[in-house]
Amino acid sequence: MADIEVTKPESSASPLPAASFPSVDNGGAVPAQKNLDFILDIPMQVTVQVGSTKMAIRDLLQLGQGSVVELEKLAGEAMEVLVNNKLVARGEVVVVNEKYGIRLTDVISTVERVQQLG
Repeated sequence: MADIEVTKPESSASPLPAASFPSVDNGGAVPAQKNLDFILDIPMQVTVQVGSTKMAIRDLLQLGQGSVVELEKLAGEAMEVLVNNKLVARGEVVVVNEKYGIRLTDVISTVERVQQLG
């Protein structure tokens, strides 16, 4: 076998300067208010769930004007308030300026909301 000699080409480039980063105060934590300001304008879907039921396709096809769909929720029972399909509160229906609204009677704790994510 023949011997092969490998040589490095000489570089005319100057050495790279050391990286510099801005100083970090308070352990790199960003103040909480700045974190919140970043997300405050994000739109969220808020839904008030009156109730639900399961129906066979046969029954769905027979629905017409004036049909009554019986829900699983009892009359007077609290409605569920969902944000992006996650339960955050319960409340009672009210009328405000000829529009429906909901008066919150029970707000789900932060711990319970975090548990819903997992």
